Amino acid sequence: MPIFEEDGKPHFLLTRRTDEVKTHKGQISFPGGMRDPGESLQETALRETFEEIGIGESRIEILGRFHDYMSITGWRVVPFAAYIQLPFAAVPRKGEVAEILRVPFEIFIDPSRLRVERMFRLGEWMDIHYYRYGPHEVWGLTARIIKDFVEEVIRQIGDATLS
Repeated sequence: MPIFEEDGKPHFLLTRRTDEVKTHKGQISFPGGMRDPGESLQETALRETFEEIGIGESRIEILGRFHDYMSITGWRVVPFAAYIQLPFAAVPRKGEVAEILRVPFEIFIDPSRLRVERMFRLGEWMDIHYYRYGPHEVWGLTARIIKDFVEEVIRQIGDATLS
């Protein structure tokens, strides 16, 4: 979960996947991917961030591991919150990342931008979260991770510092 400050406000750095990738075509997500043999989960997060958006380890401060999640496809997703030091240049990886989005936290705090739909998936009912950001829709597991993270930050430090 790359986080940075712009104009004094916290932002997430998200990617929009290309239509060429194998799964989740066109969806908004955090940089990430499969762990290589012998690699720690944190090393995977750093490597994938560099591979997908070109931000190297020297610009990244790992803040900590967030909650583990199970995707509806059965994959364990392990997000790490990380602060990206300014200035940085994010470059989308051709064929994998169509666009890099700089999305203010306030988008995910504004209740008018959240939509929740109940869906029956894999034998159970679940709430699917959707956030609108300009022409983009952040949804599914990415939206759930962001919602949980922002709620945790608000509990810890209060919403006055996020807007």
